[in-house]
Order: sequence, then structure tokens, then C-alpha cells
Amino acid sequence: MASSRDDRQRRNPRGSKPSRDKAHRAKGAERGEPRSAGREQQRSGRVPENGRGRRTDRSGSGDRKAPSEQTARPRRDLKGAAADLPHWVTEELARVTPANRVAAALEALGEASEAFVAGKHHAALRKAQRAKDLAPRDATVREILGLAAYRVGDWGTALSELRTYRRITGETTHLPVEMDVLRAQGRNEDVRKAWNALQERGGKPPVLKEGAVVYASFLIDIGEIAEARRLTRPKRLTHEPFPEDLKLWYVAARAAALDGDGERARTLRNQILENDPGFPGIDELEELIIEAG
Repeated sequence: MASSRDDRQRRNPRGSKPSRDKAHRAKGAERGEPRSAGREQQRSGRVPENGRGRRTDRSGSGDRKAPSEQTARPRRDLKGAAADLPHWVTEELARVTPANRVAAALEALGEASEAFVAGKHHAALRKAQRAKDLAPRDATVREILGLAAYRVGDWGTALSELRTYRRITGETTHLPVEMDVLRAQGRNEDVRKAWNALQERGGKPPVLKEGAVVYASFLIDIGEIAEARRLTRPKRLTHEPFPEDLKLWYVAARAAALDGDGERARTLRNQILENDPGFPGIDELEELIIEAG
């Protein structure tokens, strides 16, 4: 069994790109969403989890209030995609950007957000770079630039921009994405440091669970299967899990299969399929379960 496990681990080398790593790719395309989703995205339920606010108490929880949440008024000079940006987004960008650049910056940001939501990440990257040229001090601009870069595999830009976003806002929301980029770059010690930072600073439950998904996948990369199992082992299998719970169960199932525990892996697989029959990566998981016996 040990030699078989070693063979499986060699197929999943450390430092592989997150987008190509089957362990991590499950639901991976949903990792990291910008808060600049407009009103249509808000109504459709696609609002990023911390889409309400901009100022922070530095706790890292991302639980913040918009700057003038009770008094914000829509700008009447915005057109196109910019008109769909949340009021708090336009308000803060205007606060940190020279007046003669605001309209053009909001137009670029709105187009970047629209392209991102549509899955056109290369276009989102170009438009977000334009927004950054006009409004480099705006956190939302740096956020969407970093996330678009992450989606297209531009790891250097993604890491730089998301770290800048974190410095400006004090939020840990995208630390799991930073961890994933570091993992893709093969920077193992930095992955551990980022994980420790997330544990120390905290965050909302979905962020902490997403971080655990990334870190456990990293542990599998480097052969620390037992630790990956410990980290992802669910206390109980709930009947109405959140999406991040299914991701954790998936990584837990992979770790169990790689550890030779096919029975546990099957249980987790069945629970995942019961809640999401189309969950990505199940075929790869089935292969591991077969090998585990």
C-alpha cells in the first residue's frame, strides 16, 4: 500500500498550478469573487460575501460597514457598466481618486467587474489594469485586478495585487487565494506562513474553510496525508452543507483514499453527490477510491 501511495503522490507534484491540480480544482473556479458585483449580481445572489463595506476594524473578519451606508446616493453621471456598481464602491473610489479621473476609473472598474462575472477573465484583467492606472489607491480596483490575474494564471500579479488589497483593507477574505498562488509557485514555507496568518487573524467561516481546503490540498501535495485528514475531517456530515463544506469533504475524501481508507472516502463521496450531483472532480476521486480498495 505504501508504494502505491507514493506513486499517486508523484502524479500530483508539489507546486502544480491550482487550475491544473485535480485535488484543488474542484469548485476552484469559484475561489475569490470581487465585491464590485453590481446591482444585477446582487439581486441574482452572486454578491461577494463581504460586499457591504469598505472600512475595517483591522480584525481581519471582513465584517465591515460601508462608509456612508445610510446616506449614500447614486451618482447620476455614470453610464454603462459603471452605473451598476454598488454605491459604496463608487463612493470610496471617488474619495481616493483625483476628481478628473473618477468617471473614467469607474467606467473601467464597472467593465472589469462585468467581464469577471461573465467569466471573461482576460478581458477583466485588461480593464482592471486600466482602472488601476487611473485609481491605484482604490482597494476594489486592486482586488478585482488580483482576482482576474489569479483566474488566468498570472501568479505574480495576483499575489502582488491581493497583498495590496489586504494591506489597504486589513481583510483576510482573499488569503486563501494568496495561499493557492504560493502553492502554485512551490513556495512551501510561504504557504505555511499564510496559513498561520489566517489562523491568527481569523475571518468569516467560509474564508476559514476555504483556507483549510487550500492548506489541506497543499499538505497532500507534499505527502503529509495524515495531517490533511486531521485538518479536513468533518465533525459531522450535515444534511444542508454550504459549498465550502462540500469542498472540505472532497479534499477529506481524497486524503482518505490516498491513505488507503476507501470506505471513508466512499462515504464522503456519497454525501457530496447527494448534495451536488455535478460536483467537479468526482471522476478523479473515483480513481483514487478504486486504487485504495
